Amino acid sequence: MKTVAQMLRAKPRQQVHTIEADVPMLDALRLLAEQNIGALPVTEGGRLVGIVSERDYARRGVLQGRSSVATPVREFMTEPVFTVNAGQSIRECMSLMTDRHMRHLPVVEDGQLIGLLSIGDLVKEAMAEQDELIKHLEQYIRGESA
Repeated sequence: MKTVAQMLRAKPRQQVHTIEADVPMLDALRLLAEQNIGALPVTEGGRLVGIVSERDYARRGVLQGRSSVATPVREFMTEPVFTVNAGQSIRECMSLMTDRHMRHLPVVEDGQLIGLLSIGDLVKEAMAEQDELIKHLEQYIRGESA
């Protein structure tokens, strides 16, 4: 199974958009919409302190009657934020996301945010690996050399 580093290298979109904890949630919502993404790592002075998603806004904003204009991102974000490093396997990431009911997983190396994985990224990778394994097994059964 591939590592996080291998998967990040193969991802077409390399830039990880972040948002500062003290900006209004409306700015985060705009960035999510503009970039067509579902979550933003939240930073404070360059340090990762949380993650905020559309789901966070719905649950901690809309349902609680909070204003996205006047309320900072820190009031909506999920913390503590769980992270993985580049050497971890895709399976480890999937397990963590499943166990913690997470849809996005920041990748941190030497204290620096280097990527963000979504559950969709991981499922796509797992399916590609399974397809490759099936292909090899079918070739083996037919007696073809790979």
